[in-house]
Parts: sequence; structure tokens; C-alpha cells
Amino acid sequence: MNAFASSPGAGGLSSRVGGPPSRGRLSSSPSRGRGSSLRTWRLGERLALIAAWAAGLSLCAITAAIVLYMGFRGIQYLRPELLFSRPQASLSQAGSGGFLDPLLGTALLTVIGIAIAAPLGICSALWIVEYGQGGRARQALTRVVESSIEIVAGTPDIVIALFGLALFQLHLLAFVSFTASGGGVYGRSFLAAGAMMSLIALPPLFVAVRDGLLAVPAHMREGAFALGKTRIATIRRVLLPAVRSNIATGVTLGVSRIIADTAIVVVLLGDVLRTETQGGLPGLSLLRGTGSTLTSYVYDNSPAGEGAAPQKAYAAAFVLMVFVLLLNLAVERIARAHSRSGGFAAGGGIV
Repeated sequence: MNAFASSPGAGGLSSRVGGPPSRGRLSSSPSRGRGSSLRTWRLGERLALIAAWAAGLSLCAITAAIVLYMGFRGIQYLRPELLFSRPQASLSQAGSGGFLDPLLGTALLTVIGIAIAAPLGICSALWIVEYGQGGRARQALTRVVESSIEIVAGTPDIVIALFGLALFQLHLLAFVSFTASGGGVYGRSFLAAGAMMSLIALPPLFVAVRDGLLAVPAHMREGAFALGKTRIATIRRVLLPAVRSNIATGVTLGVSRIIADTAIVVVLLGDVLRTETQGGLPGLSLLRGTGSTLTSYVYDNSPAGEGAAPQKAYAAAFVLMVFVLLLNLAVERIARAHSRSGGFAAGGGIV
């Protein structure tokens, strides 16, 4: 018989050499990895796990409370005529009309903001990823552009609104602003508010497109170049189709930022009861006019405002909440569809 097999330490030596360990040794040692038991954890680790669960459940409870409460109030007070009637100046809720003008103002402001932010965000991301990695000058300019977008993302909305008011009060920009009969420039209009709204919609759109372009494999570019395609043709026919879901995600996040803002609306749109046009040219008179959005309507008619119509504030808040939930659902569906198709990581997140 082999000497190793007859020795008392044969089992231990066999385990060290590579043989299977005994069942007794597995049961006596603490389990590690994903299958570890909570009884083997330290007290600090258990408290950290409890805190993580409590934080997650608390956020879910708060979100559910907001959605359920606003849903209950909204369904209770929302009537179809509120969506199709214009607001009226009245001392009672019964005669104050609906919120058609704020609803249309929200849509118009969103279209203007995204129409400005989308080309800027997409072109900036394309330049940084495809052209900004050259010499020192290009790399320095890339850092400046990215830092500028990060600064804009971190700037409070009220600061952006005040900057826009000072900018559009200049006589040089009077043609896009509400102007008094005596020549005074108020600096308020849908164009002014939409231009500043594009700044808060730009960061999430830029980040989404940039992350998508960085995730495109290098062999797709190299294959296009090998077929004789120029860089601009590669961008147009290969890269942009590859990041369509990223663009859609960024636009959706930008829209959610615009429709949820209040400070820019109050400062740059006038926050008037009804939409007021400026000038006689169709279309341009509306863009130069003033108005309101659903967020400002909710504030004005809430108990903290001066409208004294809390029931209609709840109804408008419910409509606004439905818009936000639909946008979040759209982002989720875009991300899932993109992942199922085997695409690249879609940039999703509010900056």
C-alpha cells in the first residue's frame, strides 16, 4: 500500500495536492461569496444591508405616495372641459376656465427648446468623439466644451433665467422679444424662454449621444474607411444610425427637463393668464408673445399662489405627472429595446 495513503495526514495532503476535500472540512468552514449566510456577517455589514434596504423601500414608498395621491386628486378634479377651455380671470373656481393655454404653451416651449438643443448636443458629441482627439489644441478645446456643458448642467435654473432676461432685454434682440408700444424691450417671449430651456435640455442629450458614440466598436469605423467612405460619410451612414436609441433617450430626458421647469417660465415667459401675441405676422407673433405652462399654472392656482383654484391646480398637476411618467416609460422602453437588439449602451440619466 502507498505510504501516503496509510499516513494519518493523507486526507489533508490529498486536498493540498488537488484531490477533493472531505465533506467534513466544507461544513466546518464558513461559506463565502453569494451563498454566504447573514449569520457569518459582521455587525457593521448587517447594519449596512438593513440601511440599503430601508433606503430603497423608502424611495419606493415616497414615489408610490406621490403618484397615488396626485392620481387620486387628479382623477377627482379633472374634467374634459378643463383641457379644451381657456383660463379666465375670476374670483371663483367655477368661472376661472380651464388650462388650454398653459397646455399649448408647454408643448410650444418644448418644441422650441428641443429644436435648439438637439442639433447642438448631437453635433457637440460628434465633434468631441470623432474630431476632438487629435493634437493638444483639439484636446484642450474638448476639455473646455465638456467642462462648459457640466457647468451649465450644474447652474440653477433661476440663474439661467436671469441671464436670459438680461440678454433678451438688449435692443439688438428686440425682434425676438415682447416689446412695449413705447419701444421698451421686456426680454420675455416664447423664443427667449425656449432658448434658455435648450440649455437645461442640452446636458442629458449630449451625454447620451457621447456615451453611445464611445460605445461603437472601432471595427465599424475601420470597416467603413476600408470601403473608401470618408469620415463625414461614416458619421452619416454608420455612426448616427448606430446611436439612434441614444439620441431618442437624450431627447426624451431633455423634454422631461423642459416640461418640469418653472423658474425660466416665470421670468422669461411672463407667466400671464392667457397666451398673448406680439405683432401681426402669423406664427412669429406667437413666438414673440408671452404665456404660461402647466408648471406655472399649478403654482399660480395652488394654495401658495394667487389663483385660489386648488382643484384645478391638482387637475393640471395630474396631467403634468402623466406626461412625466410617459416620458420615463419611453426612456425605459427605448433602453430595453436597444439592449435586446444587441446595440450599444444607451446613455440614460439626468445630468
